[in-house]
Amino acid sequence: MKHRTPLALTLAAAALAATAAAPYPAAATSPAPAPAAEAPAPLRWGPCPKPTASPALRCATLKVPLDYRHPGGRTIEIALSRLPSENPAKRRGVLLTNPGGPGAPGLAHPADLAAAKLPRAVLDAYDLIGFDPRGTGRSTPVTCHLTPAQQQRGAFPVHARGPADVTREASYARTVARRCATSRTAWMLPHTTTANTARDMDRIRAALGESTVSYLGHSYGSQLGAVYATMFPRRGDRIVLDSVLGPGGYDVTAFRALGRGMEDRFPDFAAFAAAHPEYGLGSTPAQVTATYHALARRLDAKPVEGVDGTLFRGLTFQGLYVDGLMPVLARTWQDLAAGRLEPGELPPNQENVMAARLYVLCADSRWPRSLGTYQLNVLVDRLRHPLIGASTANVTPCAFWPDERREPPVRISDRGPSNILLVQNERDPGTPLTGAQRMRRTLGERARMVTADQGGHGVYPFGRNTCANDVATAFLTTGRRPSTDLACPAETRR
Repeated sequence: MKHRTPLALTLAAAALAATAAAPYPAAATSPAPAPAAEAPAPLRWGPCPKPTASPALRCATLKVPLDYRHPGGRTIEIALSRLPSENPAKRRGVLLTNPGGPGAPGLAHPADLAAAKLPRAVLDAYDLIGFDPRGTGRSTPVTCHLTPAQQQRGAFPVHARGPADVTREASYARTVARRCATSRTAWMLPHTTTANTARDMDRIRAALGESTVSYLGHSYGSQLGAVYATMFPRRGDRIVLDSVLGPGGYDVTAFRALGRGMEDRFPDFAAFAAAHPEYGLGSTPAQVTATYHALARRLDAKPVEGVDGTLFRGLTFQGLYVDGLMPVLARTWQDLAAGRLEPGELPPNQENVMAARLYVLCADSRWPRSLGTYQLNVLVDRLRHPLIGASTANVTPCAFWPDERREPPVRISDRGPSNILLVQNERDPGTPLTGAQRMRRTLGERARMVTADQGGHGVYPFGRNTCANDVATAFLTTGRRPSTDLACPAETRR
């Protein structure tokens, strides 16, 4: 069996009328409005490329400026898709979508949402629009020329035992940053940002001939949606942000917060494994937790099929994203404990996913450059979040990123219409509840938040909490939101 999955999608995974005029004024520290650009050429829809192909999905490409300060200069391509409403009488507009990341392609996301049973009322009300963000997939892609070994190593730094491990990790992180900075797509480094992706979204809106767009974004897609709503507050119709990052996006604080997310979510798995003695991982949640730490230490000392303690912790983190992955995760623990695991294969787009993720994370915000900062963070988080904190607090390639930023990061604003709904699981490993609460406070009266008493990464339409799902559906189809924030209780599984 092939359970083993590389980590590049963990941080994150298995997630947009006439011209692109200047955005509505935002906070003073947000990027300045871009100069006016020519109206996009009409889109030419055709079959989608394999394996994205879906009978109802149609695809097109759109040229956008590389640098919006120079709209008449060099251009790049954005690949987009459309799943049209099958009920023109009920169609009210378009729903841009993003599955998360950064670095994750989104061309197939409309079809994925439909397969996940997005309600028929939503499918009737909107043309669903997907796109590969700049730098990813079939849009103009970026690369860091990462080796197979670097790709297999994944997104998490080494789980550090002390300051020396941080110093050793810095050497690796510096090497990866150098590969990105000297790659054949290094010319895209300063332009592959969330702010520019939001500008690309507004070009998509214009190319579709829409005066406003609705939006459904998951995980990192919540940050992208919040940035779009801040930069273009009058262009958004109904905006749903699912599994919500804090207002700083995926910065060093959010990366460290993954340790908190795993602490929030791991008890669900520990209870599952304890309730299934056939896995032999422990008969109580405490015993399952002890098995985790013992197995991680053993793999630190002697990896199995290339899976060391750091990768094991990351695989466990990833397995917590969806309840349905828990049996797979438990069997993976069994195999590793027995000293066996059949190696998996890297996805064909793994290098691009990892590179695009780094391009965005490292360009969006400034990461500490002092190793002493990371050594202190590891010391703190190793005690505060013992499951994985000594990894997520360690140094990353962003500490050594080229210091070539064209604009400050977008400061999320509460200025604009009250048209945002946040939906959030209480026990989300990838975007912990604390970050969503900070985003809610930052958006002020622009937003309402629905919190579901369930675990995992992703609420709508993937979760089982009908209370949260029904609120999101009502908002997208009628515009109605709760008058105050809403807490949805746990529901018995069907």
